[in-house]
This record gives sequence, C-alpha cells and structure tokens, in this order.
Amino acid sequence: MEIHLVRNKVAAENTYILESEAALLIIDPGSNKQEILDKIDSLAKPISAILLTHAHYDHIMSLDAVRERYKQPPVYISDKEADWLASPLDNLSGLSRHDDMEDVIMRPADFFFQYQTPYDLDGFQFQVLKTPGHSWGGVSFVFFEQEVAFSGDALFRETIGRTDLPTSDFDQLIDSIKHNLFTLPNHYRIFPGHGLDTTIGHEKNFNPFFKA
Repeated sequence: MEIHLVRNKVAAENTYILESEAALLIIDPGSNKQEILDKIDSLAKPISAILLTHAHYDHIMSLDAVRERYKQPPVYISDKEADWLASPLDNLSGLSRHDDMEDVIMRPADFFFQYQTPYDLDGFQFQVLKTPGHSWGGVSFVFFEQEVAFSGDALFRETIGRTDLPTSDFDQLIDSIKHNLFTLPNHYRIFPGHGLDTTIGHEKNFNPFFKA
C-alpha cells in the first residue's frame, strides 16, 4: 500500500490517498479540491471508499466533489457525527470566526463505522478505533499489515488535538490515546490529520502530554 498526501490550504489539513494494486481509499478530503482530484486522476484507479476520521469542516470540504466525480464511492463516518456533514454550526464552518468562508454543507454519509469487525474493502484491510476527545465521534484507522495508523485530530507529532471545541473533552482524549493508540506497537507509524507523521514510540517518549 502506498500513501499519498495532499496538505490542504485550509487549516493545513492532511488528506490521505491510499493506493493498492487495484484501488484507492480516501481519508478526509479537505479544501484543496483541484489538487485532490488531480492526484486521484493521476492514479487512475477506482475509489473503494471515503473514510472520515471526524466531521469538522476542514476534513470534509471536498467530500461531495470527490463523490460526484468518481461514481459515488461510499462514505463512512461515526454515527455520532453523521448529522454534522450538513450542519455548519456542528462542523464549525458556520461559526462567526469563519465569516470569510462559505458554510460547508455535504450530503449524508452512506455507512456508520462498526468497531468490532475488521474491514476488508477491495483488499484494504483495517480496523476502526474509537478515539473521541477532540470531537465525540472521532476515530482512527489501523492497518495492521502495513503497521500504520491514521489518527485524525486525536494524536499529532508531539501534541494532541484541541479540546476547547464543542463535544471536546481533554480527559477523554488522553484516555483514548492511551488505551486505543498507545497499545499499538512502538514502531507503528502514525499519520495525523495535521502536521508530520510520527510513531507510537516517539509519542510515548516525547509527547509532553504523556511524559511522566
């Protein structure tokens, strides 16, 4: 599996395009619509699904554009945040501090995540972990064969996601990371929703929120 990154202009959000021999998997399509579409075009493979780590506006801004261009691939989201796709106040695009941008309103997702059974979507094998705290429906994706995880806005390189937003909870986020991400092997690479990739071991040793 090859991992392609588009770092988006709005909030420097990371969109990941995962490529197998036969298909693509999209994680969190952000603001750089044309760059995302151009990259998908260049890979010239069908999209198995679009996975959303959570539904804040910066992670969903190109969602419908990708769906419309590529034969409506199914979209997966936490049931706790499904309504946020069409709610600017919940996805935060409608807040007064974002008066300089249009409200983000997307069509409904197709599926809610299941947390007990591993997924196999056209050969992409992964498991969805609950990692709430930055938002109450936040999730992470673990690909055990490739020994990588995509942590959304839960865990970043040497920091964690914001917990001053609606439905955020600092203690819940710390607990999510400790019990659902830090139980992965230390060498697993972590690809966050913003910033540079890291490893579980690096965060255990150097993330100030977890140092003894």
